[in-house]
Amino acid sequence: MKILLNNNDLNRALKNVLKLGFVPTMGSIHDGHKSLIDKSKIECKETLVSIFVNPKQFNNKNDFQNYPKNIKKDLSLLKKMKVNYVYLPSYKDVYYPKKRMKISINKNDKILCAKFRNGHFEGVLEVMDRLTNLINPYKIYMGEKDYQQLYLVRNYINKKYKTKVVSCKTIRNKNKLALSSRNFHLTNKNLNIAEKISQNLLSFKKKLIKEKVISRSISLKKLELIRLFKINIEYLELRNKKNLKKTNKIKNSKLFFAYYINKIRLIDNY
Repeated sequence: MKILLNNNDLNRALKNVLKLGFVPTMGSIHDGHKSLIDKSKIECKETLVSIFVNPKQFNNKNDFQNYPKNIKKDLSLLKKMKVNYVYLPSYKDVYYPKKRMKISINKNDKILCAKFRNGHFEGVLEVMDRLTNLINPYKIYMGEKDYQQLYLVRNYINKKYKTKVVSCKTIRNKNKLALSSRNFHLTNKNLNIAEKISQNLLSFKKKLIKEKVISRSISLKKLELIRLFKINIEYLELRNKKNLKKTNKIKNSKLFFAYYINKIRLIDNY
């Protein structure tokens, strides 16, 4: 495994590499990341994992400063997985030169997380644009847990580059909670609550097909979750997974959910 500390290392290492798989991360590697890496290793000749906590996608300074980091553990895990390259860029490596066309998302896309996290996805798209330009991968692997992020990045990158963005299924623990780096911030008690919420919504999504007035059922479920688990819900919405428009049809839909549990923001889709 080669550790690439700057862009000079990156350019030298990738000079003659073809069919490179790229897994972008912000570290705190877990089994969700591992599933992306496994898919890349199957489909590509070599795999590069980046670890870069991107400040531009945080709309809360405390959230950025408190984002879980354990680079020593990450590198140990990636070495065991026999990753070819790990790219650890500095801020300057990614964001120099500064002058680039300003990225903005459409008004119609300012839904779900974009509605509550001003500038977040603009920051995500900029860093993915810059990393794709630097690395020039054959394929990029991203998880469906952050579905809106996957949707926006795929649309943006596929239009601008020859690189293909590959969608990978959400990985859950044995109690059905979607794996996320933010889970590391949860106490055992809150982790248990988050698992029960996820089980509740997975069951609810299956039952929705029998409901006549889906929007009413979702509104009642939202009130039920607040009452049962004492959580602050940002949104609980059924949307078409192909265009993210609100829908009352179960076919090709996902139930999108974002909430706070003891000041930790979690998102999922079912």
